[in-house]
Amino acid sequence: MVNRSSDNKLLHFLHNELELPQADIAVALRHREFDQGPIPMLLWQYGFIDLEQLEKIFDWLVEHS
Repeated sequence: MVNRSSDNKLLHFLHNELELPQADIAVALRHREFDQGPIPMLLWQYGFIDLEQLEKIFDWLVEHS
């Protein structure tokens, strides 16, 4: 995630396309402040997404970077 605009686009994708609950996204965002990890990896690490969803996110990131 390079900037706030790309973060917002990613968050929109996560919620609207992958239908992740806002609460799950919020947990990843809170932990990101401490872990400094990428949002997709934090979502996977905490069990909010599976490997297939993680791959979709990475594909989306490649297309939108």
